Amino acid sequence: QVQLVESGGGLMQPGGSLRLSCAASGRISSTYALGWYRQAPGKQREWVAVIIGGGTTNYQDSVKGRFTISRDNAKNTVYLQMNSLKPEDTAVYYCVADPRGFLGLVPRYWGQGTQVTVSS
Repeated sequence: QVQLVESGGGLMQPGGSLRLSCAASGRISSTYALGWYRQAPGKQREWVAVIIGGGTTNYQDSVKGRFTISRDNAKNTVYLQMNSLKPEDTAVYYCVADPRGFLGLVPRYWGQGTQVTVSS
């Protein structure tokens, strides 16, 4: 069983930066796909970013150029560096992991989520 624990959320002014971290415990290998989803109030949960085993990354269009996903396989940790934050980035951010090497429609493992609020 894989457990994911997010940290690093909080309140930030527009234009600011935050870095989310997600520590994975249990059996997880470098071939897992790791990523982030988010859910804003009153909206459906949406995919944000993914990083696969080879290091290839992909992003939702609304965060391209502002967010960067990375992973440290030695620490079983995935990060989401969020720059130039906007109020519309306000959401609960969830870390996800999938042993299939891709996230698919519904990733296998989910964290509990961390709140990110962007407001002046």
